Amino acid sequence: MKKMTRVALVTSGGDCQGLNAAIRGVGKALFEKLGEHVEIYGMYDGYRGLIDCDYKFMGPKDFSGILTEGGTILGTSRQDYIPGKDIVDEEGNSVIPKMKTTYNRLNLDCLIIMGGNGTQKSAKLIADAGMNVITLPKTIDNDIWGTDTTFGFQSAIDIATNVVDYIHSTASSHSRIFVVELMGRDAGWLTLYAGIASGADIILIPEIPYDVNKLVELIQKRYDSGRTFTIIACAEGAVAKEDEKLDEEASRKKRENANHPTVSYALAAELEELTGQEARVAVPGHYQRGGPPCPYDRVLATQFGAAAAELVVNKQYGRMVAIQDGEITSITLDEAASQTKFMPIDHPMIKVARDIGICLGD
Repeated sequence: MKKMTRVALVTSGGDCQGLNAAIRGVGKALFEKLGEHVEIYGMYDGYRGLIDCDYKFMGPKDFSGILTEGGTILGTSRQDYIPGKDIVDEEGNSVIPKMKTTYNRLNLDCLIIMGGNGTQKSAKLIADAGMNVITLPKTIDNDIWGTDTTFGFQSAIDIATNVVDYIHSTASSHSRIFVVELMGRDAGWLTLYAGIASGADIILIPEIPYDVNKLVELIQKRYDSGRTFTIIACAEGAVAKEDEKLDEEASRKKRENANHPTVSYALAAELEELTGQEARVAVPGHYQRGGPPCPYDRVLATQFGAAAAELVVNKQYGRMVAIQDGEITSITLDEAASQTKFMPIDHPMIKVARDIGICLGD
């Protein structure tokens, strides 16, 4: 008699487009490959469902009609973790034992965890605790090591580009500087790609600290040539050169004592004073995470889901599905969790931006 394979699906961390497409890809592929010999459990609200043993049993019908839906039908949440050490609750107590209790109670063969950079690191801790884990890389930030891209990234580019496109007309009409704050606390992939796609004049990313005087020079040059407005695509993690040298404690104190809520508001105020032009800020925020996935992300998430199912069938655990040079592959979870994929300052897209005259603040 063929052994039953039991799999639990977990969507963890911030939501993004393509999660439901990935859930669908995993489920459909598992039922196609294993038929009645697979049981799939959907854990509610990310790791919380695994901690509290809160789940739904998922049949084939649960994977129909969700390809185009944004968000995640299972819900998601963020869980605190101590890098390289533990996953903890609000009181600092380890929750891994509770996760393992649920894993054993359901007699699971594998957890398929879909998440971003932090989730890859916490999933590694779960694997180290003796649970079989396969992960899928999802994030609008595209900052997961070992994969050329993540699902959710292209959809967020489309939305961010659309936002900046719309800002152009009002910026031009009022001869204003507009700072559009895009997501990207640690890495500048989203801001760079959306900035190039939307024709931003200045792009500021965390990897390249900016000199405000360089921005003023560019704005004045545009004004002198008759272009009276300037569009700045600014990552939320962008940093001024003078702040780059601050240690973590000094940086924290500066943020706490700041007169402005984010770097974009501080920058807009500074530019308005230095240039004499009106400066405004637009923050699309979580709008960038929402809505249906674009066709590219639907395909990529489906590919990742099918590949995860193949790893389950072959009992290849402790791996993250990835895409490298256009080919779907997988890497060890050790590698995926090893570091953050920052935007290299010698990346070809950085060169493209410079070649067409976009100011990167340096």
